[in-house]
Amino acid sequence: MSYQVIARKYRPQRFGDVVGQEHVTRTLANAIAQRRIAHAYIFCGPRGTGKTTIARIFAKSLNCTGGPRVDFDDQDTRVREIAEGRSLDVLEIDGASNNGVEQVRELRETCQYAPAHSPFKIYIIDEVHMLSTAAFNALLKTLEEPPAHVKFMFATTDPEKVLPTILSRCQRFDLRRIPSSLIARHLSEIAKKEKVKIDEAALFAIARGADGGMRDAESALDQLITFCGDRIEEADVLGMFGLTAEGRILGLSRAVLDGQIQAGLAELNELAQAGKDLGRLLGDLLNHFRNLLIFNVSRGDTSLLEVSETELAALKEQSPLADAGALARILETLAEGELKLRDTASRKILLEVTLLKAIEARKATPIDAVLSQLNRLREGGPASGGDAGQSPAPSPARPPATAPAQRTQAAPASAKPEPSQTERPMPSPAAAVEPPSIALAKLWSDLVEAVGRVSPFTRSYLTDGHPVSFDKKLLVIGFDPEFEDHLSLVDNARNHGLLQTKLAELGHPDCQLKFIKAEAPAGWAKMLGASGKPSGKTAPVSNGGTAGGTIAAAAGAKKPAPFDKNDFKNDPLIQKALEMFKGQIVEVRA
Repeated sequence: MSYQVIARKYRPQRFGDVVGQEHVTRTLANAIAQRRIAHAYIFCGPRGTGKTTIARIFAKSLNCTGGPRVDFDDQDTRVREIAEGRSLDVLEIDGASNNGVEQVRELRETCQYAPAHSPFKIYIIDEVHMLSTAAFNALLKTLEEPPAHVKFMFATTDPEKVLPTILSRCQRFDLRRIPSSLIARHLSEIAKKEKVKIDEAALFAIARGADGGMRDAESALDQLITFCGDRIEEADVLGMFGLTAEGRILGLSRAVLDGQIQAGLAELNELAQAGKDLGRLLGDLLNHFRNLLIFNVSRGDTSLLEVSETELAALKEQSPLADAGALARILETLAEGELKLRDTASRKILLEVTLLKAIEARKATPIDAVLSQLNRLREGGPASGGDAGQSPAPSPARPPATAPAQRTQAAPASAKPEPSQTERPMPSPAAAVEPPSIALAKLWSDLVEAVGRVSPFTRSYLTDGHPVSFDKKLLVIGFDPEFEDHLSLVDNARNHGLLQTKLAELGHPDCQLKFIKAEAPAGWAKMLGASGKPSGKTAPVSNGGTAGGTIAAAAGAKKPAPFDKNDFKNDPLIQKALEMFKGQIVEVRA
């Protein structure tokens, strides 16, 4: 007797023998018991999951002696004929080689004849999606209203290519990928029958390589028995199929979580030199981080996982090392690398870059936090409902302003200053304690508004600042500690030139500017008033002999400046965001 491969020798012969597809077999068994048998069925799913096998078992149940019945006798003549593929009433057709209109017309003609000696004439069409559109259309009428003795059973790995008009005339069953634990258990039973000793780690390695397909796993076991004899170990499986040991994958994942770049690259280099399949390695790494994410968010619920005892222990150990957000970013990075791996010629280089990106993604700042920070920097505190050119309301974090008498002249130099809490020395200590003169406050308001007509973004930073002093053509501008981040955004040559130009237009040419960190003086909020502009009469501003004259009374609110796209692109905050995310500004139109 000729040798029979394991995949055929141990092919399921009854519904109870099918592994991992209970949702399909139970439904079909109930349909037989209740005599609710449809005229057309379609079985969809990945390769090697049991589509054609289930169709054959269903055909046995329908055509067995005394059928339809689920508990048929394996030695029944009709059942044996179907199992051996020689039944005249069960016809298996290959859709790939019989995909034309002529073959379908022949089928339509032959199905009119009664079965030879069985209750039903059954047509099993494998890979039915390979039929041409014309062939599908020729089959429509017969499929919808076939003779009472005809049953159609279709199998396909790609149901999306089957016409919707065909699918709507069939009862559809979607077969799932078989869990690795079930594959390993089934292979263990086969190994016992074949009198082969095989390690549990080797069983899980075969199941991992089969990717949910029982036929692939059985073919791999058959090949390993031929190669190794009656003793199979994990190293044999890994060496034959280029798989990576589970312990090496767990070590590589630990390097990513700990941020150990050198250890991760060294591990990857050893695996590449050992001839491991880098595509499979990346897939296994991706699957492990998926399991780690599910384990993390489900708080240790193992019912959602298909892992061995070794990997489960590793999940418990690695779970505290990263939160769900970090794991999600690592998964996105690995998935992107897996997509690029299919088209690259330098797989090792791409995998090294992907590993580095995954380590960086672990400690990256979440996008929500970055956007929140950008909004805080843009708004400079609580949102204000006033005019765009006005200063926002003081932050609640600032000390409550006192109510000193408003003065029309600059504070005398002999005024006793309060201790300053700033880190940088301030040119004018008195200005750090007492509010500036009404004239200086008015000059500041006019300067901010003039800058806003040219650059609304620069104005949005300056509204959180305050004038510290204006002496000897040097204007010192301070920012509260809570707005310290603004210093790096406004203290640049572009803004210096803009402010000097606007000061010259306001009657103060050849001035210099200095930005420091300094708390707003007491009374500054009341001096601005609710409108954000200084109140009271104004007096001349002393600028060390600079001819400035008197400053006019406060002007009314002006129309907000129009949006300038170039100013937006050149804004330092926007430039930092583009550099951080490696993005670009595009125009989107509705």
